[in-house]
Amino acid sequence: MRTKLNVGVALDPRSLLVHRPGRRRPPGPLPLQWGWAGALFLLYVTLSARRHALLRSTGYDLGIFEQAVRAYSELRAPVAPLKGEGFNLLGDHFHPVLAVLGPFYRLWPSPYCLLTAQAALLALGVVPLARWASRALGRPAAHAVAFAYGASWGIASAVAFDFHEAAFAVPLLAFAVTAAGNRRWRSAAAWGLPLLLVKEDLGLTLAALGAYIALKGPVRLGIATVGAGVLGTLLATKVLVPAFSSAGAYAYGQYVAGSRSSLLATLALAPLDALRPDTKPITLVLVFAVTAFVALRSPLALIAVPTLGWRMLSQHDYHWGTAFHYSVVLMPIVFAALIDALTPYARTAHPLARRHLRASLAASVAVTLVLLPSFPFALLAQRATWSTSRHVETARDLLRRIPDGATVAASNRLAPQLTSRCTVVLFPSYPIPGKLYEASGRPPPPTADWIIHDRTPAESWPLPKGHWPYPPDRQQAELAAAQRKYDYELVAARDGLTLLRHRRLP
Repeated sequence: MRTKLNVGVALDPRSLLVHRPGRRRPPGPLPLQWGWAGALFLLYVTLSARRHALLRSTGYDLGIFEQAVRAYSELRAPVAPLKGEGFNLLGDHFHPVLAVLGPFYRLWPSPYCLLTAQAALLALGVVPLARWASRALGRPAAHAVAFAYGASWGIASAVAFDFHEAAFAVPLLAFAVTAAGNRRWRSAAAWGLPLLLVKEDLGLTLAALGAYIALKGPVRLGIATVGAGVLGTLLATKVLVPAFSSAGAYAYGQYVAGSRSSLLATLALAPLDALRPDTKPITLVLVFAVTAFVALRSPLALIAVPTLGWRMLSQHDYHWGTAFHYSVVLMPIVFAALIDALTPYARTAHPLARRHLRASLAASVAVTLVLLPSFPFALLAQRATWSTSRHVETARDLLRRIPDGATVAASNRLAPQLTSRCTVVLFPSYPIPGKLYEASGRPPPPTADWIIHDRTPAESWPLPKGHWPYPPDRQQAELAAAQRKYDYELVAARDGLTLLRHRRLP
């Protein structure tokens, strides 16, 4: 009698393969998240490198950060001459994390070192998000999340505006909110704590993360995280930054200080102030539109409140809009909230739930695609991005005439072309006596060995086309005064560019 053996487990034919000693197993496929990280890195570094090569980067801010990192690489205090004589950048913002780049800059002393590091940090943010999406929602959903995050306007705006310390916050927040969404509370707090070393306002974001932990997980850990965030921000703004500042104060505090006559009026009118002018609500809408507003269904979205709060209540119009780097720290938060909000729909086999999941992700991708032409990634499709104009070639030729180690007063767009090998200040010197961005008063006499000025500034999103920090007629007057009163001689003047040298040089 023949007996049949019923096996209740389906065998994968690949499991029957025998591994023979001396033969290596074929490598598995590259994990989805690392493939996306590599692709996004190439996208980001290409855009930022081309901008710099076309003289579209600026002294304010790429040049400033390079001067600080260069100082760290030489084991000096992070003094940035572009901000002022002897200006310690820790007296501007508290970002000691920049010292991490010092050893890399020592090996590669170039602004491209900073731009490459920023591209890598922003691309790294996709790793925990895509991995979580793959496990919770499936591989097709993970591709959608990775694309929507990587091509989002918040990331694009940061990539296309020089280098900023906020890039370090992106992977830290991505890992922190992913851990919180998966109830790994200690990991979430551990990833969030280094935010205190990135920038002073991010302590409030850490406090919001702690509030989420206290709400959903262990209360003691959450309260401790809230305390660390609040105390870290107070310590940075009230003690550390003033200690390094020549003015003895945290200068940026004036932007979020109440402008009303009383504290009561400030608190009462804060909701209205947060929505006026109309630039503010547009930004608020676009922050969550990249997730088709699904992120608003997750309590993880509350972690974005501190950053949105200080920006909307700020008196500086740069903080209100979608340009610059201010929204980059919000992107990992809202996409983590998107994954969290959609996870319950992926856990059920109900057809309506699956349809909702697919529709939400499709809407997120569609919004990202619609916004692409309005933000900097569209620059990669423009012919001007891939051609070098005669003006740029002339500028490079004149810049090469300036010897290494010289002191140079340069136009804002030319400054970061020299900060790796010269001591650079802005031409004409930009006074910051007590108020930030105060351009009144006569600039001090130039003392640099060389002056290089460009009266034809390049197109450079997000800054408007024009002259900064002074109008063109005033800059031309200062250039003429350098030759007439301060003993500079003309070396070359071509295609809107002027190169002067001080006569004291041999």
